[in-house]
Amino acid sequence: MDSLVTYLPDLALAYFAYLIATISPGPANLAIIAYSMRDGRRAGLFLASGVVLGSLTWGILAALGLSALLSSYGELVSAMRIAGGIYLLWLAYKSMRSAIRPQVSVRIEDCKAHSAARYFAVGLAIHLTNPKSIFAWLAIIAIGVGPGAPAWISFLIVVGCWLMGIVVFGGCALAFSTDRMVAAYGSLKRWIEGATSLVFGLAGLKLLSTAE
Repeated sequence: MDSLVTYLPDLALAYFAYLIATISPGPANLAIIAYSMRDGRRAGLFLASGVVLGSLTWGILAALGLSALLSSYGELVSAMRIAGGIYLLWLAYKSMRSAIRPQVSVRIEDCKAHSAARYFAVGLAIHLTNPKSIFAWLAIIAIGVGPGAPAWISFLIVVGCWLMGIVVFGGCALAFSTDRMVAAYGSLKRWIEGATSLVFGLAGLKLLSTAE
C-alpha cells in the first residue's frame, strides 16, 4: 500500500473544499438552524443525522463511480430534480406559513411528541432528492484523488468528510438549540422563517428549472 503521507496535500484540499461547501448557507444548514431554534436540540440533532446520512450516501456513490450510471439515465436524474424541487417548495410553504402565523410562545416540551424519524426523514430527503450533491462529491473526490492514486483514497476522503459533516451539522444543531437561541427565535421568528422559506423556495425553483 502506498504511503498515506504522499497523498496528504491532496486530501487536505479535498477536506477543505468539503468544509467550505458544508458551512456555506444552504437548505440543509438553514433547516437545521430553524428546526433547532423552533423545536429544540432533539429535533436539530435528528435532522442533522438525516443530512449527514444523505451526504454520506452520495459520497459513497461518487467514490464507487456510479455517477456515470446516473448520467446514462437522464430521466432518473430529471425525476429526482422534480421530486427535490417540489419537496423544497413544500418546505418553503411550511416555513412561510409559520412566518405569517400569529406569534406564539416557544415551548420545546410541546415538540417532544413529534417523531424522531420525522426530523431524520426531513434531513435525509433534503440531501437525497438533490442529485447535484453527487456531482459536488465528484468534484471533491477529483480534488483529492490525483493521478496514480489508489482507489482507497477516494473512500478515505468520504470517511473524513463524513466525520466533518457530523461535527459541522451536529455542532450547528447544538449551537442553535441553546436557551439563548430559542429565546432569540421567539423574537425573530418571522425573519428566520421568512429567510428559510426564501432559501428553500429558490433552491426548489432552481432544481425544477434544471429538470429536463
